[in-house]
Amino acid sequence: MRPLLRSSIRLFTCLQCLSKTSPLKRAIHIPPQPLRPTIAPKPLIDIKHIRQNPDLYSQNCIERNYKSLADYPSKINSLFAEWQDQQRAGRVLRERGNHLRRQLTHSGSPGATSRDEPSDLPEDLVGLTKEQVLEEARKVKTELQKIEETESTLQAEMERLALAIPNLTSEQTPRGSEPEVLSYINDHPEPEPAISDRVWRSHVHVGAELGLLDFAAAASSSGWGWYFLLDEAAQLEQALVSFALATATRAGWRQVSPPSMVYSHIASACGFQPRDTNGEPTQIYGIKQHSEDIARGKPELVLAGTSEIPLAGMKADTVLDESDIPMKRVAVSRCYRAEAGARGVETKGLYRVHEFTKVEMFAWTSPDEIATEEIFDEMVDLQTEILGSLGLHCRVLEMPTADLGASATRKIDIEAFFPSRRERNDGWGEVTSASICTDYQTRRLATRLKVGGKLVYPWTVNGTALAVPRVLAAILENGWDESEKSVTIPEVLRPWMDGREKIGPRHHLN
Repeated sequence: MRPLLRSSIRLFTCLQCLSKTSPLKRAIHIPPQPLRPTIAPKPLIDIKHIRQNPDLYSQNCIERNYKSLADYPSKINSLFAEWQDQQRAGRVLRERGNHLRRQLTHSGSPGATSRDEPSDLPEDLVGLTKEQVLEEARKVKTELQKIEETESTLQAEMERLALAIPNLTSEQTPRGSEPEVLSYINDHPEPEPAISDRVWRSHVHVGAELGLLDFAAAASSSGWGWYFLLDEAAQLEQALVSFALATATRAGWRQVSPPSMVYSHIASACGFQPRDTNGEPTQIYGIKQHSEDIARGKPELVLAGTSEIPLAGMKADTVLDESDIPMKRVAVSRCYRAEAGARGVETKGLYRVHEFTKVEMFAWTSPDEIATEEIFDEMVDLQTEILGSLGLHCRVLEMPTADLGASATRKIDIEAFFPSRRERNDGWGEVTSASICTDYQTRRLATRLKVGGKLVYPWTVNGTALAVPRVLAAILENGWDESEKSVTIPEVLRPWMDGREKIGPRHHLN
């Protein structure tokens, strides 16, 4: 789309627009949204591609459970047609302005007469006095300003709609709602249910029996969805983090310690919407602002739901060098999710919580499918190595379109077996995820890559190295020995657990 034409001299008019209300005001309803702060990166979405392929983007919205956005591509085309009308009207104004300037120049010349006026003047301008020409010029200036304001509003609305549309989907992604099982990790510990009472296989009961988890105290201090890890469980958390970091750094991923708070516009650019279309909070915790900060236009802060967000934000408004690619980072952080779901089996214990520790991998790659998939495969291999070394039985899934978020073009999840969840999804529960986001995030964050003197947008890839609560829960359940009332510690974690092989019953002091 061509940038708006602006002139320092506004001496133009459009007679047909004098008495009309802007069609934009009749056609568009813009829901209330916070203004983009001046410090926010300027996104550059490929709106032309959307305009040229409206059916492709509309069908993609439907397949990815964004049905409410399916008409956005056609709306963009309608807005673009109106923007073109405004452009044409502007050209008429500019041409009229040229005539007015020439007439003003003529009328200011010594000895000028009406017979010497430019021969190509429109009939309604012939014979006007200087005062009449100046009055017409003022009208022209006013009307062109109106047109430019309309053009700007149309452009902003097209951008708003384009920003909301999810990324296009990889051909490798199954269409529909059923994932494709790619492979398994380790043998199944109990293909058939054991005779023993299933209640003892829940990490909630294991943790209570061994004094490792305290949900009641957390409910009193913070509410449901929060928890205390005690003694060996707290030590196990650090062991899991250390093991995941050691595995990733050994493979060449550089460590980063990121902030837990980010600007809401950074989270939004990564595909995590702090607010829905009605302005209501979604899955992200927002930080309450003082009225003075709001009045000053200070950007809103949110708690990061994953370190993917601050990691992506590290290179916002930055030009990367080709020699830096692929740029691989791994970070450990506390993560915050406002929506833990309705209370029940799904949210009982550590499976779905509001705050948790996670080790996350993030990479910038060249905008090339083969190069990006190499990093993506490396992430999945590292996830497989970590979970396999912990002795967990898992399955690797190619996730379907219905399960993709806004930013991912392809996503692979790994689910671990939880004995306590047999009645729900045959015991499977997600523990890691890896996604290719192509240029969805970098276009919204203005992250560019210099290749041979040309600026392009790099692609991004992200993946969980280890999410502590769910993996810790899986270890408690799969490592539980009911006869001994103990949990076997995975061998790879023992160096960080003082060499201990098991977590057994003992008396805990207050």
